[in-house]
Amino acid sequence: MKRLLVIVGVFISGYAAAQAPNFDAVQIKSIKVAQNIYVLEGQGGNIGVSVGEDGVLLIDDQFAPLTAKHQEAIKAITDKPVRFLINTHYHRDHVGGNENWGKAGVMIVAHDNVYKRMTTTQVVHLLNANIPPYPKAALPVMTYNDRVTYHINGDELTAYKVPRSHTDGDSMVRFRNANVVHTGDVFASGRYPVIDVENNNGSVMGVLKAIDELIPTLDDFTKVIPGHGPVSTKKDVIAYRKMIHTVATRVEKLAKQGKTLEQVVAAKPLREYDEEWGKFRKTDSFVEMVYYGFVPYKPK
Repeated sequence: MKRLLVIVGVFISGYAAAQAPNFDAVQIKSIKVAQNIYVLEGQGGNIGVSVGEDGVLLIDDQFAPLTAKHQEAIKAITDKPVRFLINTHYHRDHVGGNENWGKAGVMIVAHDNVYKRMTTTQVVHLLNANIPPYPKAALPVMTYNDRVTYHINGDELTAYKVPRSHTDGDSMVRFRNANVVHTGDVFASGRYPVIDVENNNGSVMGVLKAIDELIPTLDDFTKVIPGHGPVSTKKDVIAYRKMIHTVATRVEKLAKQGKTLEQVVAAKPLREYDEEWGKFRKTDSFVEMVYYGFVPYKPK
């Protein structure tokens, strides 16, 4: 595949220049998860990669300036062309490379709500982000309201909508034969997640519902590719579920007592989890996202 044009602007809009990652320093790590399935780690969400005689299918694509590095990592795995790209949700650390891949002729697929979010301005105060509509080449060309199935590279791969949780357009992607599932950002391994609670979008209780639906489908051999963090197991997902349930229960109780956000944060509802789960996201920020799952969000 020819080298792609790297386009930055729209995908890091909303961050001050000093806050933008140093993409030149990012190294892409390729990890084999199962036969014909890999994950690419770099800057942003984990990229799932299906390879085989039918070509390459990607799940998410991180940021636009990293596309050339992703190409090189894929070439080290296979000489087959990239044909399909599934977006698990609309956040730019998962769809930032869409325009590059779209211009290269890759078919982009996502849930209906991902298309809706990507074609309108999204203001996410909790992440200090103002995301303008994406250009046409970055948009999904095929969308679904429930699920879509690929019969590719010797497997049956299904992308399916989960309850409104991390956002209102979250999908997980399951490889039936390989016993692998990519969860998008509904599950973050070993860290507090982002819950996009603005505009009736994400929901902490939805995260619990989505995880409760996921766990019975896993066994002790299932490989779970999280939106962020290392490849995980059913045990890791159960631990995540316990943490989410604990903070949701505690914060909901305080919110129903009429406590302000400041009072809830001061109560330290995640005190026993901070050391293990709070290394990548500030506890106060996560508690704020959970709090606004129970009371109407009011921008500061």
